[in-house]
Parts: sequence; structure tokens; C-alpha cells
Amino acid sequence: MSETSANDREILRSLAEDVAEVADLPVMAERRAMWKRHNALERVRPMVLVDPQGSWRELLPDTEMTCEGAAARRTEWTLRSRLYNHHNFEDDTVIEKDWIVRRAVHNTGWGLTARHLRSSMATGAWKFDPVIKTHADLDKIKFPRVYEDEDATTRAVAAAEELFGDILDVKVKGIAHLSFHLMNVYTGLRGLEQVLFDMIDDPNMVHDAMARLEEGHHGLVRQYVDMNLLSLNNDGTTHSTGGNGYTDELPPDDCDPDRVRPCDMWASAESQEFDPVSPEMHEEFTLQYEKRLLEPFALNGYGCCDDLEPKLHLVAEIPNIRRVSIAPMANVDSSAEKLGGDYIFSWKPQPSHLVGEFDGDMVREYIRQTLDVSRDCVIEMILKDTHTCENRPERFNEWSRIARELVEEY
Repeated sequence: MSETSANDREILRSLAEDVAEVADLPVMAERRAMWKRHNALERVRPMVLVDPQGSWRELLPDTEMTCEGAAARRTEWTLRSRLYNHHNFEDDTVIEKDWIVRRAVHNTGWGLTARHLRSSMATGAWKFDPVIKTHADLDKIKFPRVYEDEDATTRAVAAAEELFGDILDVKVKGIAHLSFHLMNVYTGLRGLEQVLFDMIDDPNMVHDAMARLEEGHHGLVRQYVDMNLLSLNNDGTTHSTGGNGYTDELPPDDCDPDRVRPCDMWASAESQEFDPVSPEMHEEFTLQYEKRLLEPFALNGYGCCDDLEPKLHLVAEIPNIRRVSIAPMANVDSSAEKLGGDYIFSWKPQPSHLVGEFDGDMVREYIRQTLDVSRDCVIEMILKDTHTCENRPERFNEWSRIARELVEEY
């Protein structure tokens, strides 16, 4: 952004002013306060978030950007996406008057790089090409070493201050989103189908891999602490696979904001690759390792796109668990009964409703049924994993309008 042309600078500053104006609206303070109550397990009303994810390329395509420079166009897209959300979605997204600069933190990786056999289709599925073939190959997994490009961080902060400093609150953040994906890492190296076979044919190999990855992730967190790279996430930072971190419960009174610790933060974990695995094997081969990683953190979330309903009794044993993901295919009746009001019921509605023929009446009854059975829960609806809306952006508007009407009734 330091080399932004005069024309691009004018465009970006104008958009930033629009964002600042939206962020100052009273409704944003109201939403922020409501999220804090919600995250404290107070049932205010069902909360709603819309995250188009893959569909953004249809809602806000790059061809609509007006800046000339590549970096400026990326910045423009970020600003326009905030404004698009405000003007089109009737959800509970809080538009903040800030511009976050991420510290240039990197790590050296696990010593191996996952390989995939790509589809001939632009958005087609890929196939695993395993790089771990034998038990001995586990020795190739190395522990990541963390480092920061401090010059890059300094330049990014200076550029943001120069461009937006008088309009938006420029904030510098290090590691604020902490989420552990051990099985995702390992299946990427070994192959998902092969890992499922290994749990029967060679369980020690799976345990040795998980133990190594657990140790490596503990090492990552230790390095973040030692290098003072952690940042508070009791704000709009995305938490787990949905929701956000707004809370007055964190940080604790003894927190030094200039030296953030795991016990000052939210964290999460998931093993969606284990959707077809029994509760007992889920606990044995991944959850026990994840629990130890999550234990130092103040508030935790668990789950992603997998059906956790048969495993909720195990999820409840995670230290400081607060947010639980309920996938589209999960039995919401049973899930609601098991979670009650003790955890955030982070429901992911069916994204496929935005493809094919959009049926507003069906969507209304679908959402209503979940709201009916979750009356005793602290529920949030996170519309995500929408990889296409078939170039019909208005479907998001209609879905959020229906959701808004229903949650107001409850």
C-alpha cells in the first residue's frame, strides 16, 4: 500500500470512510453487546452470521474492483466486502472501525508437503497423493520453527497508518486465531482412506503420528508465548468454525495486554475427517490429543463439518468448552437435547439450499424447525460452506431476510 497510486489511494480512502460511517451506526454497538451476552451463554435470541466463503467470487467478483494495483485491489475487495455485508445481509455481523495489520509471522512447516492429484475441473475435487507410506516415514515430520519478518511487519503498519490512520483504527495483531487440526495435517500426508485402515491394521502408527503432531503444536504455542506473538481475540476475531470472540469474560484480571497468554484467549480444534468414525475411536485416535492442546486456553470450541451428535458426551469433556459446531447433517433434535443451555449451539444450516431452485418456504420451515427444538439452547446460525449460489447473489439476501424474521419471533 506504500506504493499506492493517487487514484487508487482516493478510491481506498473513500471506501474506508464509508466503512467508518457504517461502523459508527448504533446497531453495531447493539450487536457487539448482544454477542457478548450470547457468548456468555445468555439466551438473547438466536444469532445469525452469513459467510459466503466460496460464493464471494460470484457476489463480489474481482472484475468489479476499480483500483489498478494488485495490492490495492485486494484492499479494495476487503473494504467492499464489509460494505456488501452491511447493505445486503440481515445478519448480526459487527462492522468494526478498524484495519487489522497482521504481523508477518511464519513457520517452517512440518518437513513434508502434502501432495494432491488435481481435478481437470477448476473447482473439482482432488485426490490424496500420500507422502507418508511407512511407519518409518513418521520421522520425516519435523517440528515447525516460528519466525517473524519484523521489517515486513513494520512496513505494513507504516503503510496502513499512512493510508487509513486518520479514518480507521489501525491495529497490529499477531496470532489471534488458534485452531488445531491434527487429523487434517496427518491425513494430508498419509491419505484419509489409508488412515482409516491404519486405525485397525496399524493403530500404533496412528498414535505415534498424533503424539508427534501434538508435541509439535505444543511447541508452536510455546514459541508464540516466548516470542510474544499472541494477541487477544475477545473481539470480532472468528472463533472456531463460526461465531466470534466478543466477550467480557476475557481477558482475566491478571492479564498483561502486552504479554498475552493462552489462558487469556479462545481456541478451538476439529477432526472433521473423523465424521464416519465411532465415538470410541474418535476419542482414542484424536480427541485425547486435542484435549491436551486445548487445556491451557480459557474458552474453547470444537467441531466443523462433521456430525458430532453421537459424540457430544465426549465433546463435553473438553476443558473449558464453550462453542460446539452442529453440522448440517446432524440430528438437531437430539443435539439440542444434549447441549441444552450449557454450550453455544453453533448450527451450520444446509448450504445446498442456495443452489438449484431456491425455495423460500422450505428454507423458512427448515430454520423454524431447528429454532423450535433449540428453545432451551444458546443458538447461533452460521451460513457458510456456500461454494456457489449459481450466480444468484440475491439468494443470500433472501435467506438472511427469512432468518432475521424468524429469530425476531423467538
